[in-house]
Amino acid sequence: MKNIIIFGAPGSGKGTYSEAIVERYGMGHISTGDVLRAEIKNGTEVGKVAKGLIDNGQLIPDELMIQILAKTYDALPQGCGVIFDGFPRTIAQAEALKKMLAERGHDMGVMVELIVDEDTLMKRLLNRAIEQGRADDNEETIKKRFAVYHSQTEPLAAWFEKEGMRHTFTWEGSKDLMLANIFTFLDTLK
Repeated sequence: MKNIIIFGAPGSGKGTYSEAIVERYGMGHISTGDVLRAEIKNGTEVGKVAKGLIDNGQLIPDELMIQILAKTYDALPQGCGVIFDGFPRTIAQAEALKKMLAERGHDMGVMVELIVDEDTLMKRLLNRAIEQGRADDNEETIKKRFAVYHSQTEPLAAWFEKEGMRHTFTWEGSKDLMLANIFTFLDTLK
């Protein structure tokens, strides 16, 4: 299986769909959110810096994130592909990831873009805050995260398009339908 970059706005289902893809295809999974939350929980220096940025709705510096990802990537079994969940978020990060993978003789694979309207995203994130007790999922911080996404991350879709990697899937009100459409596409990659 090729590497997959799962891409979308906060709350679009990147983690949910990543888990389903990993289960179906036996891939490795790197969730930048999970990696960063572990660093924060463990009180590492990286975790302290990350917490301050995340609490303010900001992104983690590229150099730091690539170092963390390279370490995580190298620890995974090779040959079954990896799904990158929540990274890259900027063109500079995409170029750094492409370089890091090329240094290992691997390529980025494909980008799976999840398109979900913002009202649905806000409802999901506020609900997640209640269910998971996530302090970073409050309305003010969510609006900041949407603004950061639109200004810094969304333009990356055009970069993936130019690389010939972009494949979009639009929310039509059903997780199962969205997942079936993604699986149908991924089945063609084997």
